[in-house]
Amino acid sequence: VHRPGHFDGVTTVVAKLFAAIGPCTAVFGRKDYQQLLVVRRMARDLMAPVEILGHPIVREPDGLAMSSRNAYLTAEERARALAIVRGLDAAARRFAAGEHGARDLERVARASIEAVATSIDYVEARDADTLEALDVVSHRAVLAVACRVGTTRLIDNVVLGEDTPPLA
Repeated sequence: VHRPGHFDGVTTVVAKLFAAIGPCTAVFGRKDYQQLLVVRRMARDLMAPVEILGHPIVREPDGLAMSSRNAYLTAEERARALAIVRGLDAAARRFAAGEHGARDLERVARASIEAVATSIDYVEARDADTLEALDVVSHRAVLAVACRVGTTRLIDNVVLGEDTPPLA
């Protein structure tokens, strides 16, 4: 919704790459969870001889998800950006403690992020396999965030029911 046409371009480029390479295993980071699922679906739909693996999010020592975009943050913005992982961590801990309401988990994560973000595109709990909206997180669900800190758009997520809280 926030980036119309973005994944059309991604899938075009990746499909061309897969066609040029042939049978292979491709590893995509789980930080851009939606992209991972879109590429998996594209490979399956095109019957590409490619195995798509999702690599766990790599984090800086303080917990911030590694990204080339982090270089655009000022020191003050980078410190503020830690609210993203803190919000995801708080929600993951609430889920582990028995909270399964999707809106409640989103509110827990959003509370931390709202205090520092310039704008928020989304803080949403979605089915981890289909990205369909959920009211109740009864199985694996991705809690995904996209927001701006300063002018830099940052994304992060945690897979509830699978990942440990990111600051654990």
